[in-house]
Amino acid sequence: MSSVIFGAGKIARGFIGHLLYLSGIDFTFVEKADSLADLINERGQYTVNILGNSEKNCVVKNAKALKFSDKDKIADAIASADAVFTAVGGKNLSGIVDFLVAGIEKKAKVGGFLNIVTCENWKQPAQIIKNQIIEKINPDAKVFLESNVGITESVIMRSAIESDAEFLKVDPLIVNVQNFWELPVDASRLVCQLPDIKGLKPIYEFTGFLERKFYTYNAANGTVSYLGALLGFEKIADAAHDERILKILEGVYNETANALSKKHKFPLDEQLAFTLTSKNKLQDYTIVDFIERNARDPIRKIGKDDRLVGSARLVLDYGIQPDNLCIAIAAAIFYKNDNDEFARELSRIKAEEGIDAVLTKVCGIDAFGVLGTLIKEKIQLLRDWGWLHE
Repeated sequence: MSSVIFGAGKIARGFIGHLLYLSGIDFTFVEKADSLADLINERGQYTVNILGNSEKNCVVKNAKALKFSDKDKIADAIASADAVFTAVGGKNLSGIVDFLVAGIEKKAKVGGFLNIVTCENWKQPAQIIKNQIIEKINPDAKVFLESNVGITESVIMRSAIESDAEFLKVDPLIVNVQNFWELPVDASRLVCQLPDIKGLKPIYEFTGFLERKFYTYNAANGTVSYLGALLGFEKIADAAHDERILKILEGVYNETANALSKKHKFPLDEQLAFTLTSKNKLQDYTIVDFIERNARDPIRKIGKDDRLVGSARLVLDYGIQPDNLCIAIAAAIFYKNDNDEFARELSRIKAEEGIDAVLTKVCGIDAFGVLGTLIKEKIQLLRDWGWLHE
């Protein structure tokens, strides 16, 4: 059994690589940054610290990586693999398609089956990759692609956090991760069974599961991040314990839970119980995670289909007024970070073109429609509370 992991960042090392190692499955990272690939090959191992449960800390041994310049070796690795995982970030998926195509074309010559599993916090990452592979693959390998290659996606629910500087001096590849072990995968798009991976959870009704996670976890994370930034917090757990934020967060959970329950026919009490797993994660002091990291790239995160505006639209579709989600969106619109180019651009649009332009151009909604009007009301509410520093 062997696997390829595109990316060698914190999720790739601290979750996918970690689970494969614990499962006795050989794997190779494919990394764009030559310096990181060199470091992995030089050291050959790295530490995974389990936050709040040090007894489960692990040294992942025999780690190895290929660089993007190793094109033939990457194709060979894919051709001999049982599974390929991607953990490169959704916006970077197009950059690995040529490697996947070359590997699949080589696999078609030797035969066998291959599953590609995207591990991205992104909308329809498997479909993005599949469409681009179909466009580029050699016609001779197209039949093999359709019958012998599964392209599916997973939901990443383990947080991976950068370690402190003092530990990085000892092991520059060390990763601190949440004590969470499940890897849910859409089983309906697999062409054969995945290797026996620790924590793997095949799910056949995946759309409902994916939406449940996204509109619960991601919406809650956005709420705490942007409200926490407004109120001067640096760490997620501290913000998630603030009574002012908690009141709004509970409202967000109720709004999304009711909508998801109606859409997917989940029992409401079951969905509300699921929200507690999200809240417990946000409030976990052992997960030292920073608001700046989570609030980064606000233009994407207040996009039409993303965690906050997308959630608010879902809630409205099911006849529920998204008051608390709109407070979170209002806070996100006023997020400031001079070190974040997207936050700077958001501030520029707001200052030069106005709130209506942000709602139209960034959020993708009608500035004078129900949702746009409600968001503007919540902006005024934040002003009345003295939370905005304009």
